Amino acid sequence: MKIFVKVKTKAKIKKLIKIDETHYVISISAPPEKGKANKEIIKTLAKYFDISISKISIASGEKSKNKIINVDN
Repeated sequence: MKIFVKVKTKAKIKKLIKIDETHYVISISAPPEKGKANKEIIKTLAKYFDISISKISIASGEKSKNKIINVDN
């Protein structure tokens, strides 16, 4: 499954908002440096979908606020 995620970094409150079946907005506390934000995004999505971290990968947008993420069920 491919999902589209808009990321807000350095947030005081962590949250994941589902816009529709394939679009999400994630607020995370990690800064966008050295892959910290991407790691937190993957952990958050793994917890949300209740799957292993290894089943989630960033297909596009590693250095962008808008990402395309592959989720294998």
